[in-house]
Amino acid sequence: MNQKIKQETKDIELIIGKILRVGVFVAAAVILAGLAMFLIEGTGGYPANAHPSRPAAIIQGAIALKPYAVLMVGLFLLILTPVLRVVVSIYAFFKEQDWLYTWITTAVLVILIGAMVIGYFG
Repeated sequence: MNQKIKQETKDIELIIGKILRVGVFVAAAVILAGLAMFLIEGTGGYPANAHPSRPAAIIQGAIALKPYAVLMVGLFLLILTPVLRVVVSIYAFFKEQDWLYTWITTAVLVILIGAMVIGYFG
C-alpha cells in the first residue's frame, strides 16, 4: 500500500512538472505571437488609451486578432499556470491523505481566487 502511494505521488509530481512546462511554453508562444502581430501592424489594435481590461473584452479582442488583446491572453495564461499547479497540489495532498497540507493549499487557492476577484472588481 505504501509503495502504491509513493508511485502515485511521483506520478502527480510529474504531472505538476508537465503543467508548469506546458503552461509556460503556451503562454510564451501566445505572448510572442501578440508581440509579432504588434510589430507587424505597428499598433495594438485599439485607439490610444482605450485598451480593454475586462476578460470578455480581452477575449473578443483576441478573437479579432488585436495584438494587445493577444498579449493580454498570453499574460493571463502565464498567471494561470501556477494557479493550476496549486489545484493539482490540492489533489496530490488529498490523495496522500495529508490533511494539513490539503487545507493549507486550499487556503492558498482561496486567497488566489479572492485576489483575482478583487482585481476584477477593484
